[in-house]
Amino acid sequence: MGMFCYQCEQTVQCKGCTQVGVCGKDAQTANLQDVLLHVTKGIAQYAHRARQLGASDRKIDRQVIENLFTTVTNVNFDPERVRQLIERSVQTRADAKALYEKAAAKAGKPIESLHGPAQFTPAAVLPDLEKQAADVGIEARKKRYGEDIAGLMELLTYGLKGTAAYADHAMILGQEDEAVYGFFHKALDLLTHEQQTVDELFAAAMECGQINLKAMELLDAGNTKTYGHPEPTKIRISAKKGKAILVSGHDLKDLHELLKQTEGTGINVYTHGEMLPCNAYPELKKFKHLVGNYGGAWQDQAREFEAFPGAILMTTNCIQRPRDSYKGRIFTSGLVAWPGVTHIADRNFAPVIAAAQAAPGFPADEPEKFIMGGFARNTVMSVAGQVIEAVKKGAIKHFFLIGGCDGAKPGRNYYTDFAQAVPKDCVILTLACGKFRFNKLEFGDIGGIPRLLDVGQCNDAYSAVQVAVALAKAFNTDVNSLPLSMVLSWYEQKAVCILLTLLSLGIKNIRLGPSLPAFLTPNVLKVLVEKFAIKPITTVKDDLKAILPTHPAVAAL
Repeated sequence: MGMFCYQCEQTVQCKGCTQVGVCGKDAQTANLQDVLLHVTKGIAQYAHRARQLGASDRKIDRQVIENLFTTVTNVNFDPERVRQLIERSVQTRADAKALYEKAAAKAGKPIESLHGPAQFTPAAVLPDLEKQAADVGIEARKKRYGEDIAGLMELLTYGLKGTAAYADHAMILGQEDEAVYGFFHKALDLLTHEQQTVDELFAAAMECGQINLKAMELLDAGNTKTYGHPEPTKIRISAKKGKAILVSGHDLKDLHELLKQTEGTGINVYTHGEMLPCNAYPELKKFKHLVGNYGGAWQDQAREFEAFPGAILMTTNCIQRPRDSYKGRIFTSGLVAWPGVTHIADRNFAPVIAAAQAAPGFPADEPEKFIMGGFARNTVMSVAGQVIEAVKKGAIKHFFLIGGCDGAKPGRNYYTDFAQAVPKDCVILTLACGKFRFNKLEFGDIGGIPRLLDVGQCNDAYSAVQVAVALAKAFNTDVNSLPLSMVLSWYEQKAVCILLTLLSLGIKNIRLGPSLPAFLTPNVLKVLVEKFAIKPITTVKDDLKAILPTHPAVAAL
């Protein structure tokens, strides 16, 4: 049986994966995820109406975001785990229905007879569940609503998936918000309506951007209240002698728990990929056996994990098909799953520690190499006066935000070349795993201000937004009038929700690449261009000349 998925940047021919996902997701898993999403919409139909009557249930709220996060690219590749989630979600939907009916009775309101996902009955066995996906997946929506409406529905859906990832991380750290949960239910309910309009879906996508800003704010609060505000830190990127564990993904709590459990064992812990910024959090830096970062972005993991002489813990998303050479020493946690890989469900990392102790570890210290990190909003704000003065004096001519998701698709060297071509009187802010395209290069400083400022993980787009807003306020202008240009790379759904956040704030002239989303039809893209002047990247030379047309260094390119 085939599949259809075009939610990530690497989808086949920028049209869609139909046999197996470029990410490694097989057709069975893809189809089951479509069914899970459909059942989740049914939960939301009831939960939305219950909340309108003043009734809510945290178990229901959390199930919705976990289901959405499960379907994000590179999270869950295990069809049996997805089947179990579908089964659990049917019960959650029944609970949501009971909650709604009780609230309606209490309020003296008639009970609506809901249809579609609210009444959908998943098949009892996997093969039949797979077949049901044909009636509830993307291609069914294309046929029913047309390409443009279906594309807008997917834009909203992927925004919800990305926002769910941040809301889930925030929830784990004790940060939750009624408005965030309420929007998930409202938006998913909207996606079940018989009639859909461009205006309604576009407005919902913009609201999703605002809700994602709130979710990122919650996660920022969870991270900083628990682990302190990131501070400028020299981060070692070369190995140290000894047994080793590598932690990839995004989950700070998993890393913290592992650090506590490995303290005194002689095992060194390294971050990988989007975990790199963890080295700059004060409460995590206290652990002396958190020795630095190993490797680069997620798409290089097969080669890097194979070479790593220790155990590997994959938290949250970004897992790829493990090679046999390390499949016995890689572990998953949280919502991540791969068939045949040991899953740690309770943060008892004893199996990970045992695997590290059984592995050879690094035989000797490698020559010391360091990069800088920890330039989140608190750090940048602390030198805001110095930055503003440098702009006024002309020492800093322009700011570039170059970041986002990295990936394996050709064309991403553009971001390396762009960063290197940025004039020396300009500052580069970066975040997410896109930074690995250039974060080991030397950029120098401008009057003591580093030219490359690593803001953090992808969710630290919140920090970047706060910095931009503060600068706009200081210069008595708006963000679009600042000497600031955004050159972004995208790969999966968290990048989609961040883009929606930026657009919902009215930010214009964003350059996006390496290719535009397959789900954005020409008509939908035309609307985005007209409203926000969003544009695809072209060449480094042409894009820099468009941004800084009179700069001598750019003219000389």
